[in-house]
Amino acid sequence: MTDIVSKLWGFCHTLRHDGIDYGDYIEQITYLLFLKMADERGVAIPKDCAWPTIRDASGTDLTDHYIEVLRKLGKTPGILGDIYSGALSRFNNPVNLKKLVALIDETEWTSLDVDVKAAAYEGLLEKAAAEGKKGAGQFFTPRVLIQAIVQCMKPDPRTKPDFTICDPAIGSGGFLVCAYEWIRDAVKGAFDRDIAKRVRQRTYFGQELVARPRRMALMNMFLHGIEPHIRLGDTIYEPAAPERFDVVLTNPPFGTKGANQAPERDDFTISTSNKQLNFVQHVLTILKPGGRAAVVLPDNVLFADQAGEVMRLLAEDCDLHTVLRLPRGTFTPYAQGVKANVVFFTKGYPTENVWIFDARTNVPVITKKDRPLTKEHFAEFVKCFGADPNGKSRRKVGDSKDDRWRSFHVSEVAEREFKLDGFKWLKEESLEDADDLPPPEELATDAISELEEAVGELGAVLALLENGDEAKPKKKAAQA
Repeated sequence: MTDIVSKLWGFCHTLRHDGIDYGDYIEQITYLLFLKMADERGVAIPKDCAWPTIRDASGTDLTDHYIEVLRKLGKTPGILGDIYSGALSRFNNPVNLKKLVALIDETEWTSLDVDVKAAAYEGLLEKAAAEGKKGAGQFFTPRVLIQAIVQCMKPDPRTKPDFTICDPAIGSGGFLVCAYEWIRDAVKGAFDRDIAKRVRQRTYFGQELVARPRRMALMNMFLHGIEPHIRLGDTIYEPAAPERFDVVLTNPPFGTKGANQAPERDDFTISTSNKQLNFVQHVLTILKPGGRAAVVLPDNVLFADQAGEVMRLLAEDCDLHTVLRLPRGTFTPYAQGVKANVVFFTKGYPTENVWIFDARTNVPVITKKDRPLTKEHFAEFVKCFGADPNGKSRRKVGDSKDDRWRSFHVSEVAEREFKLDGFKWLKEESLEDADDLPPPEELATDAISELEEAVGELGAVLALLENGDEAKPKKKAAQA
């Protein structure tokens, strides 16, 4: 994939002279890759829109035909129409379009032992991120992390006749794709006929704010034979849809600020403009009673203003049974300095104990080339988590040979005002060695996070003082 991505990205520079930016280019590649892979897999596409009709055309006939293909597919009923709705060609020069078609046609994509469209898409996003393209990684979650989460959560549609799974910040669909691949592998592809139809048409749901990644999610699921239900809209600032779900897996976009105002939603108990804290409240709303969730949250969210209130609510309404502290650099190259966690909880059971697995302390920072993220980074956590997807497996501190696995009673969590980032028991050895300090961007991120926490605490003190000052005149007036 590295060679293929380099080749595709190299052509992007040529297309800039045709007025096509990197975002448009990635979108056009997804349109064409989808048709090529559909042709390889024998997926039904209207005959006059199939890949050979594009591959065999040239000159202005090619550009005209490509425009017509996108138009026809956008009007096709069902998921194909959703995928190509509003799709437009960005090519003015037929030579450039022909060259891209040839580049795609020379590879048999479905024979590669990877999730090709996701790998190509993510590879191009990485290239864009390396060149400083803002927002390039906003839809990216590392595949090995998703697979570890799915392995713990076991989203099995066979357990209930109305089983559903949702990602309310779906991006390009990584969580739903891995969830489907997990159950497909578990049954070795041999579904009962009725279950197979239900899995294909009524199991996978999502929502996405941006049209491009929604297309990718629809394409990825469609190429797996799945017809998902993916809404286009704002998950936080629009009312929740009526559907409720058995499993929610999600990585809300990084950055805590929403529209600088709290959403006006009756189902949100805590009023805050913090985007990710609102995502947590949204997940609480859309989970069925007894439903379970895994949500990725950066450290700074866990000590942000009102984080304690939201986590207290979570601990009261749910069994917040597990927290995975992710390795530094997990989201390299998109957000290298961000430290993040995965919180696992089950709705309807109050929290008694919170188990925390520290996969970060004394773990070398993840880099793209020298120390890439692998499944081994999460193997011990998955073992410690246990076989029960609700976190009810028998657990022992000794399950981790390096003392990375600890349990804290909910009373201890309450003593720390439900600020989960404060539970640290391993000593970071690298900090004692000046030659082995974390990278500058991580040190800067830590410093900013600590400053934000201090500012938040000062703000709370000032608010108390202001409230006190306001109360005094009222008291005097009453006495008078």
